[in-house]
Amino acid sequence: MTACRFLVLQALLVWQGGFVFYAAFVVPAGTQLWGAARQGAVTARVTDALNWVGLVGVGLLALDLAFSRDPQPRRTTCRWWAWAVVLVCQFLLFYLHQLLEAFMDDHRRMVLVRPPFYPVHRVYLWVSTLQWLACGTWLWWTVRAWSAEDRIARSSPGST
Repeated sequence: MTACRFLVLQALLVWQGGFVFYAAFVVPAGTQLWGAARQGAVTARVTDALNWVGLVGVGLLALDLAFSRDPQPRRTTCRWWAWAVVLVCQFLLFYLHQLLEAFMDDHRRMVLVRPPFYPVHRVYLWVSTLQWLACGTWLWWTVRAWSAEDRIARSSPGST
């Protein structure tokens, strides 16, 4: 159980922590150094990796939920709802990423079709933010579930 929880936390750290670090520090620094267009070319590639790491993360979150022994059904329901939002957001991010790439040149170095690019990009950012909030919500309920599971395990006969 501890190893599974460790994997779930590592996935969240890499995926959501990577997203926050990139958005908060790398994008502003890259934009300042290279300009928005060149930073956008870097972001197009970084988000490829973030989206695939996210897909693995969504799977690990689901496995944790599937094997949960949380005694409180309401909390489990909240976790599943948060996970569902995370999943929908992940598929939207893949779709929107493909759409954004269609507005760029073949090497993803510059935006060729500007009018639709920026509104779609704004939606991508909002979906990313919603996913981050849903992951935080999932984690909140999960930490509480893990605590309840641990209390039950400690009170069970034969537990150490």
